[in-house]
Order: sequence, then C-alpha cells, then structure tokens
Amino acid sequence: MDMRLGGRTALVTGGGRGLGQGICLALAAAGADIVVSDIILENAESVVSEVKNLGREALAIRMDVSDNRSVDQAFKHAFEEFDRIDILVNNAGVIRQAPVLEMTVEDWDLVIGVNAKGVFLCSKAVIPQMIEMRNGRIINISSISGKNGFPGQAAYGASKFAVIGLTQVLARELAPFNITVNAVCPGIVYTKMWEYLSSLRAKEFGMTPDEAFKKITTERIPLGRPQSPEDIGRLVAFLASDEAKNITGQSINVDGGMVMH
Repeated sequence: MDMRLGGRTALVTGGGRGLGQGICLALAAAGADIVVSDIILENAESVVSEVKNLGREALAIRMDVSDNRSVDQAFKHAFEEFDRIDILVNNAGVIRQAPVLEMTVEDWDLVIGVNAKGVFLCSKAVIPQMIEMRNGRIINISSISGKNGFPGQAAYGASKFAVIGLTQVLARELAPFNITVNAVCPGIVYTKMWEYLSSLRAKEFGMTPDEAFKKITTERIPLGRPQSPEDIGRLVAFLASDEAKNITGQSINVDGGMVMH
C-alpha cells in the first residue's frame, strides 16, 4: 500500500467532481485523509464515500472559495475535525467563454473571483497554521491557459496566469518556513468544463460535441489523447510528498505536449 502521505490531511477545493475528485482519490490512495470541499455539498459527500472506501478518513464541507466568510467557516470546521491541514489543493475553478467585447462584467467577476481570488483566500486561511508547523504543501491548479492565451478565454486565461504568479510569490514568501508552493497546469481533460467547451466548438465545426472533442485532442495534442483526472491527481500526490521537498515555485504541465515551455 502507498503510504507516502500517511498521517497527513489534505483539503481539496472543488473536490466534488472532475479534476477535484481525481485529486482527492489520488491523495487518499497515497495515504492522506481528505477534506473534500465543494460549493455543492452533495458532490463532496459522494467523493467522501469513495475516499472512505479506500480506508481513509474524510469530511465533506460546503465552501464558496470566492466568499471570505464561507472560506473562514469552512477552514474552521476542517481544523476542528482534523486539527491540521498539511496539504492544500486549490482546485476550484469555473470558465466562461466569450470574446472580450462580448464578455459581461458579471462573467469576468465570477471567473476571477473563483479562480484567482479563491486561491488567495484559501491560501491565506491555511498559511498561519503551516507557518506554525514549519511545514506544508500548497498546490494550485492552473492550466495551460495560464501560460498561453487562447481566444475567447480572457477571464479564464487572466485568472490562470494570476494563479501562476501567485504561486511564485507564495513560494518565495513561504520557503523560509519549509512550505512549498507549486502549480499544476492541466491540458484537455474531459470534465464538465470541457463538456461545455466541446459543445461550443461543435457549433463552430458543424459536428457533435464528441466529434469536436476528438478533433481537438487528436489535432492539438502531440500524444494524441486527452488527459484524465487521475493524471492530474498523480502529479498532485507527488508534489505533496517528501519526494518533491526541493520543488517549489514551479508550474508543471500535464497536457500530452500541447504547450511546451
């Protein structure tokens, strides 16, 4: 049994489905207990059941990462149940697709609020305890859209570039306390987000969403296949482990070679 993370507790935001679910299960498989936070509590509770089936302790918490009060209450609950959070995975994210001239201020605020402000608020909530322990791992889920700008993704791209910038700042600020901070940049993973994007592309291409998704993955990814939540989860588990103790401030792609730098 893999117990690299035995005795540690991880909190994963947006952990109730998709990438977050894959990350929760990978961390649990490596021995961590899991706090599954999600804006939809029922989704979090479903993942908690899966984590417990792996023999780990787990707690479901409803949290809106863009709301300071919600974040404070959620972390207070987590600390009451587990005493400490050793690993924070800032995974919660949303997307709204539109050219800049068609994007509403409301959509811009939503995406920046969840994807960038959420990382700031959740990191701020856990850092004092990690400093006290003089140990910790913060892993932020950015995107290849945080390294290359893609048309129609002004808010999403800006938010994910912000995540990489914040990752680097935190890595420097927290290094004296033995806290590492890294970002993972997924490529194309078929989650609800890509289900939405594929439906938009399907109208463009004049084909079904499934055909559009296959066309994008085969034409744009050198390895010719999409990534999976498990792919992302395995990298997160590695970065959370002692094997990665000398890695900090990095933004690592898991994208089949789609973006190379």
